Amino acid sequence: MTEVRDVESAARPTGFTQDQLDWVPWVEPIALADADETQRPLLAGQRGESPYFRLLARNAEVLTHRSANDKDIFYSREGLGRAERELAATVTSRFNGCEYCASVHSRFTSQLSRRDEDVQRLLDEGVTVRIDERWDAIIDFAVALAAQPPRPAHAELHRLRALGVDDTEIHDLVLSIASFSWANRLMLSLGEPEVPGACGA
Repeated sequence: MTEVRDVESAARPTGFTQDQLDWVPWVEPIALADADETQRPLLAGQRGESPYFRLLARNAEVLTHRSANDKDIFYSREGLGRAERELAATVTSRFNGCEYCASVHSRFTSQLSRRDEDVQRLLDEGVTVRIDERWDAIIDFAVALAAQPPRPAHAELHRLRALGVDDTEIHDLVLSIASFSWANRLMLSLGEPEVPGACGA
């Protein structure tokens, strides 16, 4: 049974959601049983079940660097709290139209911040939503940097600093936004989200 399905057969989500989505690649990922000794360690655990990671494993060097960057950006114990790193990833994904990434990182944002309703408002209303002073400043900074081409963010940077966000925390925001500006475009060009269980094999 192939994992690559016709574009028209996928049951696309009808909007941005915190529900878990599947992801359907348009290029055949490697089968876990066919992974070589370089690819196999990169697919340990649940990653081996993911068509996305098995597709990226076709270029093991790129996946190695991508995984290291992800760990450094989102799991560092210093600097910005992880909830706001995830918020920046959610905003970037919402702005770029990546429903899959937005679903994953909005769930993390909700779990870590315990602000499910605010996160859902961001998904429903988009990046013009107004929530509170600090989250609004993060949202506007993320949108400025995620734009193509990126917009000058002098005013947004000043707002963050006025709210007590220090340079290390701003650096963490920049990394999160940059990482997902890249990740969104990669996912959007390699496949599409799918509602779990909505399509037959």
